[in-house]
Amino acid sequence: MGYKAGFLGLIGQPNAGKSTLMNYLVDEKVSIVSAKPQTTRRRILGIWSTDKGQIVFVDAPGIIKADKGLNSFLAKEAEEVIADSDALLAIVSVDEGKPEDAEKILDLVSKSGKPWIGIVTKADIEEKAHRVLILKKMIEDRGGKAMSVSVKDSKDDQEEREAMLIEFLELLPETPAPLYDVELFTNENVREMASEIIREKCFESLHQEIPYSLAVRIIKFDEAAAPVPKIYAEIIVSKDSHKAIVIGKEAKVIKQIGMDSRKEIEKLMGEKVFLDLQVIAKPEWFENKRMMKELGYATKSEN
Repeated sequence: MGYKAGFLGLIGQPNAGKSTLMNYLVDEKVSIVSAKPQTTRRRILGIWSTDKGQIVFVDAPGIIKADKGLNSFLAKEAEEVIADSDALLAIVSVDEGKPEDAEKILDLVSKSGKPWIGIVTKADIEEKAHRVLILKKMIEDRGGKAMSVSVKDSKDDQEEREAMLIEFLELLPETPAPLYDVELFTNENVREMASEIIREKCFESLHQEIPYSLAVRIIKFDEAAAPVPKIYAEIIVSKDSHKAIVIGKEAKVIKQIGMDSRKEIEKLMGEKVFLDLQVIAKPEWFENKRMMKELGYATKSEN
C-alpha cells in the first residue's frame, strides 16, 4: 500500500458524539465537548499522522434543517463537509431520539457516493445496549462496514484506537505527501482554540437556551505581554436580559467561566495566562451576516 492521505468527514445528528470521537482518535482535545446539542458550530480539523499516511478528520456541525441565521450556517457547513471530504464516517448514537434520526444520517452518507464506515457511539449505555446490533444492521443494509465504540470505556485502549485508525486510513486516496505538517494535531491556532474553550465553559456553566445564542470574540491576544500572555475576550449574548444571567449574582457565574477557561487555556499553552472576560449584548447577532462572518460563522462559499 502506498502513502494515503485525505479528509474524513464526521457526519451525524447534533450530540451524536462526533467531537468526543475525534478527540479520542487524534488523542488530543481538538473539538470542544458538552452535553448540549449544537456545541460544534463550524468544521474543526483533527490530524493523525503515521508513516503510512495521514487522516484529516473533519468534525462537522450536527445535521439540521434551517434556512436562515446561525442554524442555516450550521446546515450549510455540514453539507460542505460532505461535499469536500474524501470519505465519511456516519456517526449514529444508541441514544438517538428516534430511528428516523439514524436513518437520515445513514441515507445521507450512503448516497453521497463517498467511501464510508458507520460508527455506533455511546455503546456503554447499558439500558440501550440492544440498539447497537439494530444500528449495525441498519449500516450493513446500506452497504457500509459497521463498527461500535465507547470512548468512555476505550480511552486507554491504544490497540483498539490504532485498529480503527488503520481501518479509516484504507478509505482514503493515495497521495505523494501528507496534507499537513506531521507534527500538527490540528490546523486551529491558539487564538481560535482559546475562543472555543471559553465558549465550552459557557455551555457548561449556563442553562436554558442561552448558550445557543451566545458567541465569543477574542478582542486582543498578546502572547508577548509580560509577565504572562494577556487575552481579552467578549462573550456576546443576543438579549440585554441575558447579560445579567451570564454575569450571575455577585459576578459568580462569569468568575467561574473565567477561572475554568483560564485553567484550560494554560494547559493548552503550557504557561500561566491573564484572561479578561466582558459580557456584551448584540441583539439578534445571529441574524446579522456581517457579524456572523466576523465571528467566523461563514461557509467557504461565503468567504
